[in-house]
Amino acid sequence: MKRWVDMALGILVGVVLSGVAVAVAAPPRGKPVTLLPPPPTPTLHPLMVDVEGAVRHPGVYALHPGSRVRDAVAAAGGFRADAAQEVVNQAAMLTDGMWIYVPFKGTPTPRAVTPTPAPVGTMASPGARVNLNTATAEDLEALPHIGPALAQRIIAYRKAHGPFQKVDDLVAVKGIGPALLETLRPYITVGESP
Repeated sequence: MKRWVDMALGILVGVVLSGVAVAVAAPPRGKPVTLLPPPPTPTLHPLMVDVEGAVRHPGVYALHPGSRVRDAVAAAGGFRADAAQEVVNQAAMLTDGMWIYVPFKGTPTPRAVTPTPAPVGTMASPGARVNLNTATAEDLEALPHIGPALAQRIIAYRKAHGPFQKVDDLVAVKGIGPALLETLRPYITVGESP
């Protein structure tokens, strides 16, 4: 009987191994699946715009392509109560590197303010300069890249050290370096004739 058991067990093992060999060697059914990476999506870089003047939070903001001046002003906290909103073209499309200046009420603006790609003050000419020794904070904030904090530092420096002797003395104020001084130079004076 042991011989029959060995023979039956051998046949059973042979059948199982044959089934496994057939299953492994059989060609796959159906179509092969190929996984492809997702198509690349275009990366839209944000527009960097500088919003200055009569806005609540002047500074540089990143906005989506297709944004307008009104979006930049909103990003800067909106117009201040003393903003001359009526001269700002809020429908203008933004471009990267644009500088937007919102003038204060009462500031001379010869035409509607349209955003510019480079910093340009709203004053009609260098002859309409701001005197650093007599300017109010509001006068100083009308200058390119001067917000409320920097205007206060200029006034505090003037009170602590006396009148500015020359325009170049402005670099002694914390936050004003040579590059900003050169941007401001056409718009400022210390009382000498322009």
